[in-house]
Parts: sequence; C-alpha cells; structure tokens
Amino acid sequence: MSDLPQPTLFADGKAPEALRTIGELAEALGVRQHVLRYWEEQFPMLRPLKRGGGRRYYRAEDAAMAETINRLVHREGYTLKGARAVIEGKSDTAPASSSVASQASPSGGTPPGGDFRSGLQAIRNRLAAAL
Repeated sequence: MSDLPQPTLFADGKAPEALRTIGELAEALGVRQHVLRYWEEQFPMLRPLKRGGGRRYYRAEDAAMAETINRLVHREGYTLKGARAVIEGKSDTAPASSSVASQASPSGGTPPGGDFRSGLQAIRNRLAAAL
C-alpha cells in the first residue's frame, strides 16, 4: 500500500525506512506487543519480517499499516472487522460507535445531548440514579 503515509511516530534517531522491532513499534503506538501480534492475525496485510527465533521486524509500510489500524480502532472507534473493511476499501461505513450510539437511545436516533459521549453520560447517570 504505497498510499499510506510514512510513520511519523518514531523519535529514536533511526532512518524512517529502518526496520523496527515489535517493542519499538508497540512503544511508539502506545499498545502492548500482544496487541500487534493479534492484529497480524486479523489483518493479513500486516506482515512483518520474521527472522531467526521468530523475531519480528516491521518495515516502514508495516509500521504505517499498524499506525492506521491503531487510529481506526482506538481513535475513530471502528471494530477490528470494520477497520479491516475500511483498509481493504470495502466499506464507507461509520465507526462502530455510531451504531452503538443509535442503539443507546430509546428512540433509536441521536442519543441525548447530540453525541455519543453525552449519550453514555446520560445512561451512566440513569444507572447511578437507579441504584
């Protein structure tokens, strides 16, 4: 995928095209190493080089893919399945949080307060009042 931006998340002094270990990439993204391994199972396009002893080395395009997955899942609210569909170009759907927000409201429309966070706060307040 040449249209992915080069990762700008590294401040380790290495060249942008240098190979990164799983530890370096995990630290740069703010995720644990097992999360990256799981993403490798769920996203066939994320395939780091594996050298002796199974050590993973992420190329610049792998790091950019991991950064994209991280953004879609952790900042934009996509499920892994939804993020994969977006990356593969099969989906123009909104993140999963949009569908959850419509289910959270009794009317099925916009949650109270007009956005997802307000809807969740309203639900939390109703649950706290019920206790």
